[in-house]
Amino acid sequence: MTDATAAAGGAKRVELTIRGVILGVLITLVFTAANVYLGLKVGLTVATSIPAAIISMAILRLFKGATIWENNIVQTVASAAGAMASVIFVLPGLVIIGVWTGFPFWTTFLLCAIGGLLGVMYTVPLRRALVTNSDLPYPEGVAAAEVLKVGSGARGDSPEAKADSSRGLTAIVLGTAASAIYALLVGTRALAGEVTGYFRFGAGGATGTGASMSLALLGAGHLMGIAVGMAMLTGLILAWGVLVPILTTMYPDLAASAADAAGAIWTSKVRFIGAGTIGISAIWTLAKLAGPVWGGLSGAIAAQGRRTAGEPVVDRTEQDIPIGIVALVAFGCLVPIGFVIAHFLQGGPLAGLTFPLTAAALVYIAVAGFAIAGVCGYMAGLAGSSNSPVSGLAILAVLGASLIVTAIGAGAVMGDPKPLVAFALLVTSVLLAVAVSANDNLQDLKTGQLVDATPWRQQAALVVGVIAGSAMIPPVLELLNRSNGFAGSRMVGISGDPLPAPQATLISTIAKGVVGGDLDWSLIGIGVLIGVGLIVIDELLRRTKRYSLPPLGVGMAIYLPATLTLPVVIGAVAGWMYNRRVARRPDGEAAQSLGVLVVSGLIVGESLFNVALSGLIVATNKGSPLALVPEDFAFAPALAIGTYIAVGLGLYAWAGRKRA
Repeated sequence: MTDATAAAGGAKRVELTIRGVILGVLITLVFTAANVYLGLKVGLTVATSIPAAIISMAILRLFKGATIWENNIVQTVASAAGAMASVIFVLPGLVIIGVWTGFPFWTTFLLCAIGGLLGVMYTVPLRRALVTNSDLPYPEGVAAAEVLKVGSGARGDSPEAKADSSRGLTAIVLGTAASAIYALLVGTRALAGEVTGYFRFGAGGATGTGASMSLALLGAGHLMGIAVGMAMLTGLILAWGVLVPILTTMYPDLAASAADAAGAIWTSKVRFIGAGTIGISAIWTLAKLAGPVWGGLSGAIAAQGRRTAGEPVVDRTEQDIPIGIVALVAFGCLVPIGFVIAHFLQGGPLAGLTFPLTAAALVYIAVAGFAIAGVCGYMAGLAGSSNSPVSGLAILAVLGASLIVTAIGAGAVMGDPKPLVAFALLVTSVLLAVAVSANDNLQDLKTGQLVDATPWRQQAALVVGVIAGSAMIPPVLELLNRSNGFAGSRMVGISGDPLPAPQATLISTIAKGVVGGDLDWSLIGIGVLIGVGLIVIDELLRRTKRYSLPPLGVGMAIYLPATLTLPVVIGAVAGWMYNRRVARRPDGEAAQSLGVLVVSGLIVGESLFNVALSGLIVATNKGSPLALVPEDFAFAPALAIGTYIAVGLGLYAWAGRKRA
């Protein structure tokens, strides 16, 4: 009997239930919408397991017979929200390059759902090697298990356990309400949504910085941690303290304002340097993982072979979906994927190459998808789902897809690379769905292992979550496309304030460059050299066992707008200071967990408010339907900064209170 089972007091095993699945689906729909918006704005999504677990425990307490295992199923289903929303790192690229004008529901849904289902199937044979027989830390999986144990009464249905659960729910509600109200005030224009400052120097040089007044970004920085925060600060300094000043001096535009000159150089040159840094950092990360991943895959295959050869029936906690069903479902996934790809090619210049392109894409997805699943599972176990460099894998995946389509279809188009680029993005979106699903799956299975769950029931719950999250993505994308649009797209949203969609823009730019042969490789090369230097520094720092400087974080900060990066850095530093302040207290661990839940609420509240605001923009056909004060309100920046600081300090003070 495991600790979790013993602590549960011999409770009747209630695990995979209809009410649990329905509750998980409802939470998935809400958090998927929030994560889609967050990903398009800042280029990252957040894991939703812990907030989902808190909400689940609060609601299921109202029902008789709820157990820790049923709560685990709810968080397993809902965790797909953080995972599947990550496909927006690629799909908006089809709108940005002008192939799509919107997001057709069934095509978008099938790309996400089938790719996600394939990711679940691919990770089933990896569970024993990467979860049961592995010493990988799985930080988010372990944290979710601890939350479930405390909140579900697995450590005794004591008043203390009930109080912890109540405080956790209160923390999420407080964070959610604070960020939603703050975003509402920004919508009225009483508070500035962004504060920036740029200046000139020397003979034409310019630079500056700024910050989006976003509490969601503050929360994201807290969750990402100080190591990633310092990496992003390094990237911010490299981009705006070194590269932009040097390049604006080399290419002076004296007629432009400091903001316009610095912005133009960053957009046309510095971002591509950031892309080079991201690319080489992703390759290095994967190279470091090659040995451990291969060992894990070999171990999983060997374990399955022994089981097939006649091992006794395995214990319930080691029961996966049978490998025969896994193989059948995985093979069956290729059929609808092939249909979507073939349908996409019909009626266009590549229609005559439908069979060879579809066949090559299916082979690429089947083979590369399995490798990506193994890599992502290992990365999730090593660093957590939120910190796993999935976007780096997407860059490598689109490079492979671009080379395949160029080799087969270059002769079928005359001077217009757009159809080839669109095909590469379509194939990459499926691979990314495989990646993010695998990234999430093993983290959840680690949670299940720690609370004595049944693996096959969790795997079935993951399938449900993947399908539910995938169904939510198309309408939310379509809503945001109509209300805001995406930076770089010819289509302009009603609000006139396009979402950056940073990864989608980067990946489509790389695909266009590879296919069209017009990528400025010199800028990419500079980024690669910077990345190599960062890799060396990171490796040296890691030898100290105390410090690190993740190169991918630096590259992303060079590539992302400063207004999005700076609040994340502030959040990382604030979270580090908060955790240090409460760490030595007897209730330090509980206070740190409460801080995580508060900042998770910040992300949820602002993201959901802005999704709702998008609906209002579309319904009213007004770019700023909530505006109550003039756009040039002079006190808006000062009020925004003051309110931002007050809200942040107030929430941290509440979370850090000593418990009686």
